[in-house]
Amino acid sequence: MSLRFGTDGVRGVANTELTPTFALALGAAVVDAFDTTQVVIGVDTRRSGSMLAAAVSAGVASAGADAIELEVIPTPAVAREARVRNCPGVMVSASHNAFQDNGLKVFGPGGQKLSDAEQSRIESTIMAILTTGRGVRVVGPNEMAQEIPPPTGAEVGRIEWEPQVAEDYVAELVQAGGGDGALDGMVAVLDAAHGAGSAIGPRALRRLGVELRVIGDLPNGTNINDGVGSTALGPLREAVMNLDGAVGFALDGDADRCLAVDEHGNEIDGDQIIAVCALEMARAGKLDNSAVAVTVMSNLGFRKAMEAAGIGVVVTPVGDRYVVDAMAREGLVLGGEQSGHVIFADVATTGDGLLTAIRLLRVMADRRKPLGELTAEAMVRLPQKLRNVSLDVRPPDLLERIGDAVDRAEARLGDDGRVLIRPSGTEPVVRVMVEAPTAELAAEVADELATEVARAALA
Repeated sequence: MSLRFGTDGVRGVANTELTPTFALALGAAVVDAFDTTQVVIGVDTRRSGSMLAAAVSAGVASAGADAIELEVIPTPAVAREARVRNCPGVMVSASHNAFQDNGLKVFGPGGQKLSDAEQSRIESTIMAILTTGRGVRVVGPNEMAQEIPPPTGAEVGRIEWEPQVAEDYVAELVQAGGGDGALDGMVAVLDAAHGAGSAIGPRALRRLGVELRVIGDLPNGTNINDGVGSTALGPLREAVMNLDGAVGFALDGDADRCLAVDEHGNEIDGDQIIAVCALEMARAGKLDNSAVAVTVMSNLGFRKAMEAAGIGVVVTPVGDRYVVDAMAREGLVLGGEQSGHVIFADVATTGDGLLTAIRLLRVMADRRKPLGELTAEAMVRLPQKLRNVSLDVRPPDLLERIGDAVDRAEARLGDDGRVLIRPSGTEPVVRVMVEAPTAELAAEVADELATEVARAALA
């Protein structure tokens, strides 16, 4: 099995790397891993989505559980339904990737991201199914897979269609925003990335009373994330600047993350969104344990702002599942990633782009201030430069080899900057990130360290 779980599920080119055969095996493996009687399955707007969702459903049914298909729907809606039913869920999506890619995101019962042990269990079962072509159960992490007879007759699972979930999810979003009409007078632009939020997003925001313009809401199976959405903010910025007093929100393909554009056309990233929301929740006495959880990629300016406000920061590895784990462990209600995955644990179990947009609009309405002003008050973002170094071979001691170069860079930056070098969990690259007081210094140090990484890999 060449595909492995990365920081957010399994991804690959649909029908070559990520095949229906693999998807069928994953569906059966999820049933086995959680000994469940049902699995909920959602899909984004990619052409390959229905093919792979059908395969996941077939795998679930072949293992004796019922597959509950949820239509085109955001990832957080799948997690929500898994929570409501207390069963596993599978979202067929490659998030912000181009349309030819697809992916499988798995949630455990309760809508939780998988632990490392659960991922390993599912991977082992998939391998056994693909190897034997028969029903198998993995008895333990260090034991041989034990073959079991596949279900037959009335023991075979059913594949069912559940059309009500989208409306239930919209109702929860509206409630989180204060109820029907609670955001009357707010003006916004939503870029739905031609993805899973294209229909549901406008419905929720308009029920809240938002005067809304929508772009990126015409999916055709091949245009998801194509020049729109959270990875291409140009169209959103243009739309915001052409609409007086507006704020803009950009979703990714499966609508589990959100970036914003303020009234001046400035990009507002996940760090800034969390900072604004953290300060507002702290003022209202709703920031449990007076702390937030973010990843190592979060800007140093964010950490300094939280420190100045008396708000603690719990730092995790990259990946929103690590953020969610830390939030549960520390009893926190707010956390997320710079990329726009923001988790409001009082409502959701995972990142939710639409909920993020609604919470930001709620703060703007309550404070009677535009997003640009709120963001400027919340934090000052240090210039950050990222270099991706592609490596054919990544020596296991690579970070040790460049230790002296990193030490020199950190001494040069002092307390006003930082260096982070980490292997990617999804690509054959090493990411070099540098923050500094000026963009020029950050770029200079990042280029120097990227060169050192490439040189050390060949040594």
